Amino acid sequence: MHDPLDEIAHLMRQGVPPAHDVQAEERAIASAMQQFSQKNAPRTQGNAFWLRLMNAAHAVLHHNQGAFMKKSYKVAGGLCAATLIIALLNSTMLHQEVQSTTVASAPSPISAPLAEAMPDLPPAPVPTQDASMESILKNIEPSAMGAFNAPQTIKPQDLAKKSPSRKPVMAAAPMQDYERADYAIPHGYHEERDQFPSASEHPLTLVKEEAVSTFSVDVDTASYAFLRASLNNHSIPPKDAVRIEEMINYFPYDYAPPKDKQEPFAPTLSIMPTPWNKDTKLLHIGIKGHEIVPDHKPRSNLVFLIDTSGSMDEPNKLPLLKNSMKLLLQSLEPEDSVAIVTYAGSAGIALEPTKVREKQVIVNAIEHCYAGGGTAGAEGIKQAYALAERHFDKDGINRIILATDGDFNVGIADPEALKDYVAKKRTQGIFLSVLGFGQGNYHDTMMQSLAQNGNGNAAYIDRLNEARKVLVDEASSTLYTIAKDVKIQVEFNPQRVAEYRLIGYETRALRREDFNNDAVDAGEIGAGHSVTALYEITPTESKARLIDASRYGSPTDAPPSTTDYADEYGFLKIRYKLPQQDTSRLMSTPITRLKEVKDNKDASDDARFAAAVAAFGQLMRGSTMMNGFSYADVIALAQQAKGRDPFGYRAEFIELVRLAQLL
Repeated sequence: MHDPLDEIAHLMRQGVPPAHDVQAEERAIASAMQQFSQKNAPRTQGNAFWLRLMNAAHAVLHHNQGAFMKKSYKVAGGLCAATLIIALLNSTMLHQEVQSTTVASAPSPISAPLAEAMPDLPPAPVPTQDASMESILKNIEPSAMGAFNAPQTIKPQDLAKKSPSRKPVMAAAPMQDYERADYAIPHGYHEERDQFPSASEHPLTLVKEEAVSTFSVDVDTASYAFLRASLNNHSIPPKDAVRIEEMINYFPYDYAPPKDKQEPFAPTLSIMPTPWNKDTKLLHIGIKGHEIVPDHKPRSNLVFLIDTSGSMDEPNKLPLLKNSMKLLLQSLEPEDSVAIVTYAGSAGIALEPTKVREKQVIVNAIEHCYAGGGTAGAEGIKQAYALAERHFDKDGINRIILATDGDFNVGIADPEALKDYVAKKRTQGIFLSVLGFGQGNYHDTMMQSLAQNGNGNAAYIDRLNEARKVLVDEASSTLYTIAKDVKIQVEFNPQRVAEYRLIGYETRALRREDFNNDAVDAGEIGAGHSVTALYEITPTESKARLIDASRYGSPTDAPPSTTDYADEYGFLKIRYKLPQQDTSRLMSTPITRLKEVKDNKDASDDARFAAAVAAFGQLMRGSTMMNGFSYADVIALAQQAKGRDPFGYRAEFIELVRLAQLL
């Protein structure tokens, strides 16, 4: 029997390319077109309107089309691979003939499969310095090389397929296997359409003119994850995308829990020399919320509001979103309920509230979310809140989880009206959290505003491991609020502090009078959440003072009538409300010299590592207050303070700083 591969091998040994048979080519094309028409003419092609409805018939059709496409891809992929191998081998042999030097013969790993198929073929030469692999590969088209670099897309049907013979892939695969390139942002990304709230860093403030600093706590982590995604894509994020408090609060800290079980948290204070300025000090404020005992977790009534617009049709958006939602199911109890509303492509109620014990039903509904379309169609956010209201659990957690890339076609076009709507529902006990996906169309400004108005938190999911961190490891802090409207106020003692500046929290600043006003909204703290804030303070005797004293003085220049506070740098006050209450409570404590260490080596790992993250954030924002402190200094400080790092978050931070240094 005639084998075409034998003829190809013979021609390649002779160095003669096969002749172009025009008639054979025309016959092959005609035969292929006829077979394709016979098999696929009845199939609906394109983006027919009726196909947007995800009913049972469409699901079957979609599955069959997918199977056909997968088989086609396998055949085409095999042919492309064989063609590329032959072209690469031919290029190597031609290059060998041109070179004047003789190279030693040895089997090449690229030609090994071909050599097994054709044992009579001489082994391909190993390139030398004169005939390097680089010189061979540079002649290959970039499009061809893309076949080697293209990520292997995770198949959602394989992640949660119900099979009696094996467990779902997601449950069985080790966590480190999730860290693959499946959701990688394509190179060449530009962030022109991404939107971030603009805010300048807090200025240095003279204590004698303004001794009180007030801000709302922030437990969001979106900024750090977005920065990581940008750096891993070899791109420096916009300055406004860097929110230092979210970077610091991304990491868990081992602060002391409250001793009184009636209190949701307790403050931890320390003072140490500032790493980037030996003549100033760093005031470190830490808060750690108490954990919820598993047996006392309230029931959860959750509604997933999923963006299925056309912009979500990218590997790091809807596929990652769907797998993230499946991970969240692992954190829920059997009696918790989940509903799904989609907007844009497949608009409407995809799943009525369903108990988590029927997990496969929920997984199937998640799988049948497909991206397409650009308008809301149905008022998604109103449908989501209507579902949450109909099944409201007065003794449980009622929360909407909006998952989107920021294209807010949810049925309310006016941004202010949308924020007011979310704030109104907040007062009824239904909170809103936001999960962001993708880059290029990321509307961080609106996402932050919705999360703040909805008494929820905002996170950015750049990979499945981040989804695990937010929705599995930190599920309690994400879902269960232990204190709301949490505000921090620090009054500095002018006898001891001349100047201060708050590092970060630019978008969370409050007026002094807002602190005692229970009508003013502020941040929430979830179970087990930690919150960290840093002030750089300049002692009155320091040579680092940058603000000149007022020529004419002020009424506050008069010495205090008592020296009882001489050992205090300041006074800390924290105001908060319990989740089911509308009246705030107050806790307070003095910031004394007893909390101070003279050498950074004596400070806790948590305080020093938080300082390293703050320094990195300031460098990324182009701060003028760093006094020559470099990325290398950040790395050294973080390495010294890495401490216990069970999940590797701190080690990863050090690698990100190195990457930023290179960029």
